[in-house]
Amino acid sequence: MQVEFRECDFFNLWIWLKFETIPSDIEKQYIEEIFSSWFFLGKLGGFNAENLQVQDTGLDISYLTYDQDQLGDSMLSVMHNMAAVEYEGLWARCWFDLGTSDALALDVLINAFKQLSGEYVAIEQCIIGGENPDWPIPGSGEPQFVGEEI
Repeated sequence: MQVEFRECDFFNLWIWLKFETIPSDIEKQYIEEIFSSWFFLGKLGGFNAENLQVQDTGLDISYLTYDQDQLGDSMLSVMHNMAAVEYEGLWARCWFDLGTSDALALDVLINAFKQLSGEYVAIEQCIIGGENPDWPIPGSGEPQFVGEEI
């Protein structure tokens, strides 16, 4: 699976997937469940890079003293919104408002799609951000503030 980044705005982010073949209904369900689960974790603040105490400890986490104060002191890091997954031919796309979640969230999503691609659904390409010229984003050709006087 090739990963590509285009222009990224965390508050208005499209994620694109290109499959090797047109996905079946069950394959679409896998994709939608990954996006939904990922978003739900993000909505609950799961992708907060300010509080990675276990990761920062290393491999030996036995008897780790977890700092509750650090947990409470870190900045709120939540996703805000997700649209429905859309499909067109070999492509799928989904829109997100990632809010204040950290870029760690994108690593987790890419890792999940990489594993899914290797075992269940052949994903040729994952594109984070931007727009595909042959599948325009709704409203992308409109002025930013329709009807505003200059």
